[in-house]
Amino acid sequence: MNRFTKTFGVAHPIVQAGMSWASSNPALPAAVSNAGGLGVLAAGPMYPEDFRAALRALKAATDRPFAVNVPLYRQGADEILDIVIDEKAPILVASQGGPKKYLDRFHAAGIKCIHVVASETHALKALEAGVDAIVAVGGEAGGHPPPDQVSTLVLVRAIAKAAPEAILIAGGGIADGAGIAAMLALGADAAQLGTRYLATREASVHPAYKDRVISAGIADTALVGRGMSPIRMIANDFSARFLEAEAAGADIEARRAIFAGSSLKLAALDGDVANGKIEAGQSAGLIDDLPGAGELTARLIAEYRSALARLAGLDVALEGGLERSLQGVL
Repeated sequence: MNRFTKTFGVAHPIVQAGMSWASSNPALPAAVSNAGGLGVLAAGPMYPEDFRAALRALKAATDRPFAVNVPLYRQGADEILDIVIDEKAPILVASQGGPKKYLDRFHAAGIKCIHVVASETHALKALEAGVDAIVAVGGEAGGHPPPDQVSTLVLVRAIAKAAPEAILIAGGGIADGAGIAAMLALGADAAQLGTRYLATREASVHPAYKDRVISAGIADTALVGRGMSPIRMIANDFSARFLEAEAAGADIEARRAIFAGSSLKLAALDGDVANGKIEAGQSAGLIDDLPGAGELTARLIAEYRSALARLAGLDVALEGGLERSLQGVL
């Protein structure tokens, strides 16, 4: 156990990212929570009553801790936040906004608060405000990575050094247990996986979307929307149109028009993977199957333990080598 598992009551340092459409259903977070990770219901695209119904179904499907993700910029965010309190969800994961808007009343309601950040500066501000933990998302991540594209490797280490007392969850570029072990070695307390859980049977996106994620290589994503609100996605016809306009020097309004002509919904719900925004991270290139989310969580735990055992074996080997070297010198 560590600070993350003790504070949030879960068995393993694994967080399933809140992903609009993909985890906007109770089945995916319930499977992850029941397997010992922290499942996250994504409120982003949901109407209030649909969200309430999904939240109640999730509570009925698991007796383990779970979280709800609320993007603070979304229309009707206040009503969604009210429902989280009304329904007594145990954990809030807030993103794309500041924590001062909600923190006091959620803590008063006994709800733990995790805040998603994409920079060291925002991490320190959120911690100063009093959040219970932060998710630091690096440049490899799908969806909305940091505009400056600092990698997870560097961002997580910087925050761990700047705020060693904070509970830190690392996100971006993680698809297996070795990646989880790497994040904990950097100083994180848990790892958040999004793209890997998107490619599961319970994720509620179109099969064509999942197929594109599974078939992608590590270099098959594109960063679209620099100077606006950039997204990382699987490269397709839409991203090509946008990047061609960007390379040709199109002004910001022209680029905004192209950007607004596509949506995540178009790919995730309608299955138009040529023209929709197939949000996914570089870790898509490490994914080649479509397991159940519970099965995947168990596999991640086994891989994580295997990575730790390998590192322990290297440590023993290094110590033995050092001892032999010293004997030769002495």
